Amino acid sequence: MKKFFEFDKLGTDFRTETIAGVTTFLSMAYILFVNPATLAAEGTGMDAGAVFTATAVAAAVGTLIMGLLAKYPIALAPGMGLNAFFAYTVVLGNGVPWETALSAVLVSGLIFILLTISGIREKIINAIPASLKMAVGAGIGLFIAFVGFQNAGIIISNPATIVGLGDLTNGNTLLAIFGVFVTVVLITLNIKGGVFYGMIITSIAGIIVGLIDTPTMIFDAPPSLAPTFGQAFTNIGDVFTVQMIGVILTFLFVDFFDTAGTLVAVATKAGLMKDNKLPKAGKALFADSAATVVGAALGTSTTTSYVESTTGVSAGGRSGFTAVVTAMMFLLALFFSPLLNVVTSAVTAPALIIVGVMMVSSLKEIEWDQFEIAVPAFLTLIMMPLAYSIATGIAIGFVFYPVTMVAKGKMKEVNPIMWFLFVVFILYLTFLS
Repeated sequence: MKKFFEFDKLGTDFRTETIAGVTTFLSMAYILFVNPATLAAEGTGMDAGAVFTATAVAAAVGTLIMGLLAKYPIALAPGMGLNAFFAYTVVLGNGVPWETALSAVLVSGLIFILLTISGIREKIINAIPASLKMAVGAGIGLFIAFVGFQNAGIIISNPATIVGLGDLTNGNTLLAIFGVFVTVVLITLNIKGGVFYGMIITSIAGIIVGLIDTPTMIFDAPPSLAPTFGQAFTNIGDVFTVQMIGVILTFLFVDFFDTAGTLVAVATKAGLMKDNKLPKAGKALFADSAATVVGAALGTSTTTSYVESTTGVSAGGRSGFTAVVTAMMFLLALFFSPLLNVVTSAVTAPALIIVGVMMVSSLKEIEWDQFEIAVPAFLTLIMMPLAYSIATGIAIGFVFYPVTMVAKGKMKEVNPIMWFLFVVFILYLTFLS
């Protein structure tokens, strides 16, 4: 094992890698409870227990492939933002059955594999301006935070102003606000796994004040996958419509840049970049796309690399064994399903809000002084929460980009792929209207 993971070459050891793996798990363990709460939100029809099991298994499988194939200390799990897009935009917003939505995730994963093997993926990524990539990440952060505020009851609908401030004296709303304060303090103090620990403390506080029922047990057999397993294959013929092609493109696009950004960020922090390039990038990308296919087959939204992996790297993780340890922790977590009943929307809302805060950090990378860039970037990030749709935000921003560039006299700088996406998203928006 020491030779396989190249401990000596990377300057690490078994103990350090194990601690790093556990650290990474704790920093992203919140997804085990946030993902079921999101995908099985009222109205979607999905089974929370099955999603919990699918989340843990997909994370374990994807992370294990990453650790053994690419040998990187990077963990994977169903992505934040993509799960919100799946539940709130595709299923609840567009009225698409969750089985069909899973089929779209499956198809996007298969396409991702083909694009990775062929090398086309890099060409598509390079065709899209960096500022638009950053705007997408920041917009998803705003959207996730908005969903968190809504789930907490902090922001509610208002006939006069569309949205407004909720009843801050409501017990569950107060619990969520308490959770935000606790999580902010923990992360400010640089406590690894702050989001996860914040959920634990908020849950305990909820039990103490009687807002959350005390769990009758902590350990139990994993919930059955039967309600979701294989459903992605049953409706695969329904995804080849203009509406669903737009959905598939959004799954692909967000996963593209989420993965690329995470791989570069983690690899840079771990000192694994060589001449500004990521060795074994193809294997890492294959692990990510394969995990999406596995996750869709099991019953969860797109599985992607997690930037929380940097916490494990900070703890000394340098090899794939860090990922292997994290994968084992996800499998062990399968037996903690009874805690799902404790993790209410008031408990998960703070996690959504804080993750949103983390994601908008990419705003600093946008060239705001160039108006032809600022307009599509701004429309991309602002339309996601306003239209309550990640896909709509991406579509509007990508439609405006060629327009502003041509108006500025920079038509030659617009990649042909961006013109193709311009046409695709025009059709997408026309169909939605």
